[in-house]
Amino acid sequence: MATAKCYTFFAMDDFLEILMQARGGDRNALTRLVDQYEKKLRVVARVQLGPALRPYLDSQDLVQSVHRSLMAGLRDEKFDISSPDQLIALTITMLRRKVARLWRRMRRQERIDNGSNNNSDVVDLLTSISAPRADPEAEADFRDSVSFLCEQMDDVERSILDLRLHGFAAPEIATQIGLSSVNVRVRMTRLRQRLAAAGVLDDWL
Repeated sequence: MATAKCYTFFAMDDFLEILMQARGGDRNALTRLVDQYEKKLRVVARVQLGPALRPYLDSQDLVQSVHRSLMAGLRDEKFDISSPDQLIALTITMLRRKVARLWRRMRRQERIDNGSNNNSDVVDLLTSISAPRADPEAEADFRDSVSFLCEQMDDVERSILDLRLHGFAAPEIATQIGLSSVNVRVRMTRLRQRLAAAGVLDDWL
């Protein structure tokens, strides 16, 4: 009978022992830790790289980047991990954030200037960077939900979202729209919450 968490292989005591060895740089222990999350992470990486990102980013490169960051974090004792499930959740979070940063960097370089209040462009961007739905009808429904979400935003919120999706940092956005950086960051936090509630990736902000 299949279990919901079939990727958890170690008994807890074994995991904590291997984790301690990995923090000390034991290569065999590091390899065993990677075996715990790598298969799951590869799947998530392929899903995270939606149609807008696949031509530019390779899922294997992202997984390797997570490996390196995790190893460095373990060595410097930056992560508080006490179970295999926490390890997997941490690596997935790291991967999502890396994808978001790479996307913003790419958009920043391109600096596609099509108007900060262009709502249709924001809808297209949010839809394209999200994981595709199972069928065309579900994809269309999702796009309609994203469009409705954007329609509920005021002009300032749409400007912040558009500029952020095009790679602008919070201080740059503040300058562009004439608000303080603190105000922009507060609004970005609220936008993240609304995006997450609507099932749209909030890491992009």
